[in-house]
Amino acid sequence: MKSRLRFAVLLFCLLTGEVRAAQPSAAPDTPPANSALDAVMFYQLLLGELQVRQGSVGAGFSLVLDAARKTRDPALFQRAVDIALQARSGDAALQAAQTWKREIPGAPEPNRYILQILLALNRVEEAGQALAISLDELPASERQGAIISIPRVFARVTDKALAAKVVEKALGRSLEQKNLQATSWTTIGRMHRDAQQLPAAIEAALKGHASDSQAQGPLILGLSLLPTGSSEIRQMLDEAMQGPVSPDLRLGYARSLVALQAPKEALAQLQQLTLQHPAFAPGWLLLGLLQVDLGQAPQAQQSLTRHVALAKDGTDAEQQAGLTEALMVLSQLAQQRGELEQAGQWLNQIPASADPVRLAIRRAELLEQQGRLEEARLVLTQAQPVSAEQARRKLLALSRWLREHQQAQQAYTTLEQALAQASDDPDLLTEQSLVLEKLRRFDEMEAVLRKLMRLRPQDAHAYNALGYSLADRGIRLDEAHALILKAVELAPQDPFIQDSLGWVAFRMGRRDEALRVLRAAYQARPDAEIAAHLGEVLWSLDRRSEAASIWREGLLLKADNETLIETMKRLGFKP
Repeated sequence: MKSRLRFAVLLFCLLTGEVRAAQPSAAPDTPPANSALDAVMFYQLLLGELQVRQGSVGAGFSLVLDAARKTRDPALFQRAVDIALQARSGDAALQAAQTWKREIPGAPEPNRYILQILLALNRVEEAGQALAISLDELPASERQGAIISIPRVFARVTDKALAAKVVEKALGRSLEQKNLQATSWTTIGRMHRDAQQLPAAIEAALKGHASDSQAQGPLILGLSLLPTGSSEIRQMLDEAMQGPVSPDLRLGYARSLVALQAPKEALAQLQQLTLQHPAFAPGWLLLGLLQVDLGQAPQAQQSLTRHVALAKDGTDAEQQAGLTEALMVLSQLAQQRGELEQAGQWLNQIPASADPVRLAIRRAELLEQQGRLEEARLVLTQAQPVSAEQARRKLLALSRWLREHQQAQQAYTTLEQALAQASDDPDLLTEQSLVLEKLRRFDEMEAVLRKLMRLRPQDAHAYNALGYSLADRGIRLDEAHALILKAVELAPQDPFIQDSLGWVAFRMGRRDEALRVLRAAYQARPDAEIAAHLGEVLWSLDRRSEAASIWREGLLLKADNETLIETMKRLGFKP
């Protein structure tokens, strides 16, 4: 009898793949202590497993579930659930999990299975009831973590509004407990946010913060709701930032302010962050990048150098990416100062894990400034991409380089290779339109730009590009003006689109309007091409000394700008 029992145990383990370690204190022929499995039960399990293996899943499931009921063994209940799930029978899996719950009421595992199976069956309201029961039965020490995980558990529910409703109801008792209120309101707010119920999400964030002003959850939720423009959320965050918060939270707030085009407020937060946490490397990185955007190059140099010193020994991917970004920008700053050797030294410190195409582009820019054009082209050509995306960007960068160096036909051939793999890629199409303009194939250029408008109707740049091209050629000016106005509507703060608006006004004979718009665009973004247009308007108004001054500034910005050089030559101006 004992040898038959041992054979049954071994065969069952082999069939289920669940070989368990023998207890060292037990004699070889002694059955496990407190075991409810006798020979008959083992044979029942073996028969059930064999039925499953031979394709009679329903019969096998019934045998294993019956054995689980008789023995009240959690492992057998779990096996029954697994058999049903592998057979894609959600109802049977739910039956097994619910039976498990009835037979062993205090076990937490069946609650998790019941919740997940109900969600998989899209029985969302029942899942909410199961969630409430599960939370009530969890140990107090585990409830907060479970509440935080709820949005992830409900993420696959398609009816987001219903999911938010049932979760809020399920958390009713948790909201009555002071230590769980902030976490519960945060989870409720996340559910409403994901359902695009933004007023309810904002209300939840405010209630969560009111219940515990030190809790991080409501503040993190508030960061994600800043783009709604809620003054209450902004006030909540502003007040919270006046006290001690984690460096990651203050960094997140600064990033949100940058995205909201509030750079001065972001700068103040980053300065406070780096003062309070001088060893927090990401703070120095964002501060340096923002200082670059604000034209504070010396301060940016100091901030980014500090980031490099803190991050140079980091090994994880995020640290290496931050280090690469800092070194790239430091190289650009050195290049702008004319310190080309120093610029190259910064690039030499970039980690081996860096994007090879991006690094090649920077090296090519340095070589180009030194007049080593053929070497620059070779650096781009010889870059070794390691992904399809990098290969696409390599071809794009090479086309840009060829276009900017009067090799438009070669650029066009390069783009054809890339577009063969991605005919609707917006970046490639934009570059193709610029190449076609260089080749003076204007009808084809217009067709490409109109395709871009169809692909990305909310992207201002295609409207601006076509409107500017028409204006620059002095044709279809009313249509050009309408296209540029559409671009202004989509991107009202873009100085290059404002440049187009001023240029079409000049072409239409509205010189005073053109002067006002172009001067504002140049102040917002000093650029050689904008300088060319502003100078021409001033020249036409017989304000030639002002025009000369603007053009000279433009040459300092980019001495080889084609538009600027052509404008000065056409008007007979020699700097």
